[in-house]
Amino acid sequence: MAASASLSADALFGLIRAEFERVPAQRGDNARIDLADALMSGFAMFSLKDPSLLAFEVRRVSDANLRTIFKIERVPCDTHIRTILDEVETDVLRPVYQCIHRQLAASGELREFVFLQGSYLVSLDGTGYCSSKKVHCPACQQKVNAKTGEVTYYHQMVGGVIIHPALRQVIPLLPEPILRADGEAKNDCERNAAKRFLDRLAEDYPHMLFTITEDALSPNAPHIREMLKHGYHYILGVKAGDHAYLFEQVALARQAGRTTDYEVHEGKTVHRFSFINDMPLNQSNPDLRVNFVEYWEIKAGKTQHFSWVTDFRVTKLNVLLIMRGGRARWKVENETFNTLKNQGYHFEHNYGHGQHNLSVVLAVLMMLAFLVDQVQQLGCALFQAVLNKKKRLIRLWEQLRALFQTLEFKSMEEVFQAILYGYTAKVQIGTPP
Repeated sequence: MAASASLSADALFGLIRAEFERVPAQRGDNARIDLADALMSGFAMFSLKDPSLLAFEVRRVSDANLRTIFKIERVPCDTHIRTILDEVETDVLRPVYQCIHRQLAASGELREFVFLQGSYLVSLDGTGYCSSKKVHCPACQQKVNAKTGEVTYYHQMVGGVIIHPALRQVIPLLPEPILRADGEAKNDCERNAAKRFLDRLAEDYPHMLFTITEDALSPNAPHIREMLKHGYHYILGVKAGDHAYLFEQVALARQAGRTTDYEVHEGKTVHRFSFINDMPLNQSNPDLRVNFVEYWEIKAGKTQHFSWVTDFRVTKLNVLLIMRGGRARWKVENETFNTLKNQGYHFEHNYGHGQHNLSVVLAVLMMLAFLVDQVQQLGCALFQAVLNKKKRLIRLWEQLRALFQTLEFKSMEEVFQAILYGYTAKVQIGTPP
C-alpha cells in the first residue's frame, strides 16, 4: 500500500524542511550548524516521540535515518540544539503551520471540517506544559505559595484546533504562548493570549471564516467583541453562577412564553432544547446581544445539562448543530492536550528551558509533529492502515523508534510498509578484507 502522495509523511517533511530553510538565521555565517538542521532535528525528535533530548542525542550518533528521511545534513548534539533554538522567535515558525494547512486544503480534506454557514469550528483553551521550582527563565509565569513563599515557575499556552463534531481528528493551529513580558512584574494571562491568538489567526488566514468555541470562562464582553471585530462567530459555554443576570432574563422570558422549547429524538436519546434570541449578555453590557441555548440530553435514565451563548440566530433547523458544536469544545482537551500528555508525545516533560525562547520553540515543534500526525490520520491511507494494525498511537511510536534504531530506510513510507507487512533483516557473513 502506497502513502497518499500529498499528505504522506515524506511529502510533509519536505514541506517543513523547505520552510525551515526560509527562516532567517540569527547567527553568524561561520556557524557550524545550520538553523534549518537544528529546527528539523527538534521536529524529528518529536516525530519519533523520543522522551528527552538525551535520548535523541544517543540516536543521532548512529542513526542514518535522521539524515535520509528527515533531510538533516548535520544533526546537532543536544547542547547545540538548545543553544540554537533558544534564540528563535516563534513568530518565524508561523509559515510552517500555514504551508501544512494549505496542503490539507489543496488535498480537499479540509472541506470535511466545514461547520455552519461556511465557517470552520475552532476550539480554544489554555494549558500548562512546563513547571519547575528551580529551573526558570525571564519569561516564566510565577506562582508564590502564600504560606511558605516558595515560587513555582511555569509555562502555559493557548492552543487552538480546527474541529468538527463528526470527526475525531483535529487540525492544530500555531499555539500562542502565555509569557511574562520582558521587564514586567505581573504574569501574562489567558485572556491576553487569546486576543493575540485571534489577531494572528485573522492575519494568517484572512480568507477563512471561523466559529470559536470555548468553555464557560470565556464569555465576557471584551472577548466577544474581539471575535466580532474579526467577523468570527462564537459558541461559548455559560453557567448561571457566572452569568446570573443573563439567566434571570432568560427565566423571565420563559415565564412570558417567549422561549422556544423543542425536542429531537434519536434512538433512545432525547435532545431537549430551550432557546431564545437577542438577550443582553450582562447588566454592564446591555448593548451586547447574544442568543441563548439551553440543552438537556436524556439517555438511559440520566440527564446532562448544558447552556451556551452564540451569535448564530438559533432556530429549530440549526439548534442541534449548534449544540454539537458547543459540545465538541472538549476536543481541544481530550483529542489534543490529553493525547499529547498520554499517547507518547511527552507534552509535560521539560526537554529544555533555556534563557529566552527554547521552551516555547520546543512546544511549537511538538505541536507541529502532532499536526503532521493528525494530517496523516486524515488523508494518508498507509498511515491509517498502520495505525489500525497497531490500535494505539503509543504502540506505533514504540515500533517506529525500534525500526529507526536497527534498520536503514530510504523514506518514512518504507518504515510504515515494514510495520504493516513485516520485514526481514539480511545479515552478511564474510571474511573481512
